[in-house]
Amino acid sequence: MTVSVIRTIILYAVILVMLRIMGKRQISELQTSELVVTLLISNIAVIPMQEPTLPLISGVIPIMLLVGCEIVISIIMMKSSRFRGIVCGHPQVIIENGVINQRKMKVLRMTTEDLTEQLRQEGVFSLSDVEYAIVETNGNLSVLKKLLKDSVTAEQLGLNGERASFELVVISDGELAENSMRLCGVDRQWVENKLKKSGISMKDVFIMTVNLEHGYSIIKKEI
Repeated sequence: MTVSVIRTIILYAVILVMLRIMGKRQISELQTSELVVTLLISNIAVIPMQEPTLPLISGVIPIMLLVGCEIVISIIMMKSSRFRGIVCGHPQVIIENGVINQRKMKVLRMTTEDLTEQLRQEGVFSLSDVEYAIVETNGNLSVLKKLLKDSVTAEQLGLNGERASFELVVISDGELAENSMRLCGVDRQWVENKLKKSGISMKDVFIMTVNLEHGYSIIKKEI
């Protein structure tokens, strides 16, 4: 038992040192190669912890080798943008000049729910406020708001006495979102009436958003 505890502590210390040498960031910021190394290290470290009969060095050496490989790859990526693109990919613009690139979203297998969720995490609650949105190589979303929405306004401060509002997606790629409709205080009949008024069928809607005041916007499918 004592041996297992000592081995675990040693491996823990080794992993901390190795990750410190790698100089890595939070999990959400890891590049593809960094995430692979992190996962492999965690799996390799478990083996000598669970098998006291195995030499401790059998776990330490592979960990050191993986860290060495990651350092070499990082150096090569610093020198070669082409190699970096092969390993990590390239940032993808999914909203440009306020227009959603639906084809790019399909390539990234990114749903409208994924998009609106990440926008909300960036403090954006309306698609109409976005000028550019870029999916970075680590999967994070970078957002550039439109000029008139990027600074504090009387509307945002609530100086007119009206409550703040936000949009929810009630139709995503032709399908109704029951929970979003309920939160907005609308029903299927209300949505269908608005679609009929706009002269578009539900199956042709890419995104339909509704705010708490029942204002709405519709983006048609392009493909």
